[in-house]
Amino acid sequence: MNSELLMCDATHFRIDYVINPYMDTGVQPDSLAVLAEHEAIEKAHVAAGRIVTRMESARECPDMVYTANGAFVSDRRAVLGAPPAARRPEIPHFRAWLRGRGFDVLDAPYDFSGQGDALPCGSLLFAGYGQRTDRRMHGVLADVLGYEVVPLRTTSEQWYDLDLALAVIDARTVAYCPQALDAPSGQRLRDLGLDLVEVSVEEASTFALNLISDGSTVTMTTGAPRLRDTLRERGLDVVELDTTELRKGGGGVRCTALTLDNRLPSRAR
Repeated sequence: MNSELLMCDATHFRIDYVINPYMDTGVQPDSLAVLAEHEAIEKAHVAAGRIVTRMESARECPDMVYTANGAFVSDRRAVLGAPPAARRPEIPHFRAWLRGRGFDVLDAPYDFSGQGDALPCGSLLFAGYGQRTDRRMHGVLADVLGYEVVPLRTTSEQWYDLDLALAVIDARTVAYCPQALDAPSGQRLRDLGLDLVEVSVEEASTFALNLISDGSTVTMTTGAPRLRDTLRERGLDVVELDTTELRKGGGGVRCTALTLDNRLPSRAR
């Protein structure tokens, strides 16, 4: 779980357009600071024992640093993202990279925010919709990849991807912000019998849930002390990192890495 990650450099990261509430073309990231943030995230993954593979960004694709939206990968299959029009030029780069490394690559037939709206938890796949992903993609993901899909609708553009509203800590533990999901989705999540950690709107708004966990180490943003302490009380190592510049584009720790080692438990070796 999250032991093999693909990251794309932050060299060309800038705000050229507005496609989420966090972006403002008048507030550009500090180029040196964002490179430092990105490097710190990569070093934290390596220190946790994760394998990080790098992919070169393209100058015409300022959001490629948010690698997670490029696809969802499981069992050597990749379903490419189908993001907003401004980010569509990224997809041929992800297609070429994944095919070049032997992945079976499929195009998404509907709008799809890649791993941003597809978070595996054992044999379950939490699948977001309502903002960036067409709900018809849930059937595609179930058919192609074999997961039991759990549809979760986020309540507003503040949670434009599910990975701002929910985080998988391990195969039995999920952290989420109840206010970020509509009532039927919240009930659907609670009915699963998982160990749920509730996170306040205040902390979720800092991108606290946009984290990466391998089940023993959690890599997350600063600014969410209650979630941090809760995770540590459960015996997890927690590494906090500054994501101030990356958040200017609407992304955090989870957004900057595409997981390559997702596997259904029945297929794990």
